[in-house]
Amino acid sequence: MNRYCLIIVSAFIACVSASFARTRGHDHTIRSAAELAALNLQPGDRVILQAGDWNSQQLVFKGKGTKEAPITLISAEPGKTILKGNSNLLIDGQYLIVDGLNFTQGASQKKDVILFSKETSYCRLTNTAIVDFNTPDKKQDYKWVSLNGDHNRVDHCYIKGKTHQGTTLVVWVADKPNYHQIDHNFFDYRPDLGVNGGETIRIGTSQVSMDDSYTTVEDNIFYQCNGEMEVVSNKSGHNTIRNNLFYECVGTLTLREGNFADVYGNYMVGNGVKGTGGIRIIGEGHRVHHNYLTGLTGTGLKAAISVMDAIPNSALNGYMQVKGAVIRNNTIVNCAEAIEIGAGKRDDRGLPPMNIAIIGNVVLASDPIVYTDQPQGIKIKRNLLYNIKLPGDLPDGFDMRDPKLIRDGLNIYQPEDLRKIGAPALNNEQHQLFDGLGIGPTWHKGVPPIRVKL
Repeated sequence: MNRYCLIIVSAFIACVSASFARTRGHDHTIRSAAELAALNLQPGDRVILQAGDWNSQQLVFKGKGTKEAPITLISAEPGKTILKGNSNLLIDGQYLIVDGLNFTQGASQKKDVILFSKETSYCRLTNTAIVDFNTPDKKQDYKWVSLNGDHNRVDHCYIKGKTHQGTTLVVWVADKPNYHQIDHNFFDYRPDLGVNGGETIRIGTSQVSMDDSYTTVEDNIFYQCNGEMEVVSNKSGHNTIRNNLFYECVGTLTLREGNFADVYGNYMVGNGVKGTGGIRIIGEGHRVHHNYLTGLTGTGLKAAISVMDAIPNSALNGYMQVKGAVIRNNTIVNCAEAIEIGAGKRDDRGLPPMNIAIIGNVVLASDPIVYTDQPQGIKIKRNLLYNIKLPGDLPDGFDMRDPKLIRDGLNIYQPEDLRKIGAPALNNEQHQLFDGLGIGPTWHKGVPPIRVKL
């Protein structure tokens, strides 16, 4: 019996050892893009980039890992592998992880700084920074992160200071859904570009806007992202944008094209900065709910919640009619305009929203609702107003009474009765956004103080 048990144990150890060997792979320490290109990477391998300056290196990270044994490209000291000059990175394969790189003091001449190829799936960019990686020619267009393929993730990155043409991070939508995830990143200051093309994130393009992406953007900080009107531009279907913090952004979260977006749990803090905006709605089937919007100065297209008029028989790159939008349980505090219906109406853009619902919102010290155009069907009920003097009658669907708001340590107001109206109390993930916990790279200096000003 003892001999039999010994055989079983030995066989088990051999199997575990073999499995570990398959998942662990080999370590390869490299000093250049040429050394990376020479490797024949296998599942479980790690490529370790030496710390120091890497000047004008075009890295091609190619391989096929597995879920159990991904292939990793990692800095020997996170943040200290510094890619300068005309450096860029191509990620091409399956189950690849890039960790700890630092792109700064450089500019790409033609290519996007970090590109996920069309064949890429289940790959991850994490713990990485791109800072001031700008060409002197502000008209030159390259993206800092381009996401192709499917099921890829960009997380815990720090991205700051893009001054030239081109969206900072683009999801390219193809003929099938992407299922990408963009989370726990710190998108720092981007100055006004002065023209279109300065978005921080864009999901899709006009040409594919009727296709579905199913991309999720969650738990990110957008800090003074002022590149253009659209901080986040949704241009495809069935995307989820949730639990993000937009801080003093001169622009809006824009559902520009595409349908059936789910936008909830976001905090949009303007602090009275000129031109700060909220959520702009265009298209069909969007749900905008349980968001908190405060101190936004924008009106019209930049109202806290802006529901646009459309162009009749619009082209894909025009303005589609808003249909079936649900706007519920949002809290809007000290904003110039809470909700505008028919925003952007003009001679060629006069098709009003259809069949929209505005339910259970709380509006404090803000102009509650502006009708630039009359919608074709609206359900509006159980909304509360407080602490505002109206020039005329109370709008339909609004009651003027004290919602018994409680102000927390972040100067965020919550109603006592959280079951029916307004945005819910901050959850743990949202608290972490305001405190900067778990956002951006582990090696980065951290997030500046983020507070709501009264």
